[in-house]
Amino acid sequence: MPAIANGIDIDTDLSRDRAENLEFELHPRFGLKAPAQLRLLSYVNHANMGDYQQAIDLFLAGKTPAPDIVGTRQPGSVKYGFGANLEQQVTPSLRLFSRAGWNDGHHESFAYTEVDNTFSVGGDYRGYGWHRDHDKVGLAFVTNGISPEHAEYLRLGGFGFLLGDGMLTYGREDTFEGYYTAHFWRGVYGALDLQHIQNPGYNRDRGPVWVPAFRLHIEL
Repeated sequence: MPAIANGIDIDTDLSRDRAENLEFELHPRFGLKAPAQLRLLSYVNHANMGDYQQAIDLFLAGKTPAPDIVGTRQPGSVKYGFGANLEQQVTPSLRLFSRAGWNDGHHESFAYTEVDNTFSVGGDYRGYGWHRDHDKVGLAFVTNGISPEHAEYLRLGGFGFLLGDGMLTYGREDTFEGYYTAHFWRGVYGALDLQHIQNPGYNRDRGPVWVPAFRLHIEL
């Protein structure tokens, strides 16, 4: 685990900071030719994490000028969660997927991004029909949320390692994404991507925003 929230340095003392993960992979059939891939994940993180509710209580009691998650950090704090990933090849061209994740949301977000629950669904279609076998076009929708304690912490003026406007009018962060991946030559691929994000940073007072992107992938 990182030594500090979203930090680059890793704490190698496993008696103090560590993560345990357990994943099962299943291959159910839903009446289609190809079996699905279902992965179920459970994890427990141990780290020097702060507690959102403690930070709120200290602020409301007048003991801090603003909610401060850093001041509530305790070594050995535990954060747990669950995840699921489902992929299904419907036809040789069409693949669908869905993913869901949840964590307890009491302790601070500590790695990757500030999100406590998520659900996504989407798919891609390979370009066999227009003689571009290595090309793909895809669409996806993802909705992310944070716990009530996390939202209240931000509403009262708290800051995370990514979030903090000094105020929060909470709303789920919803993203629609579309992309086209093209094979240019041998191991060279490029992709055009466009995202529409509603309530960026879980704040209804922000956005919506459009995010275009271009990606280049080279395999040697």
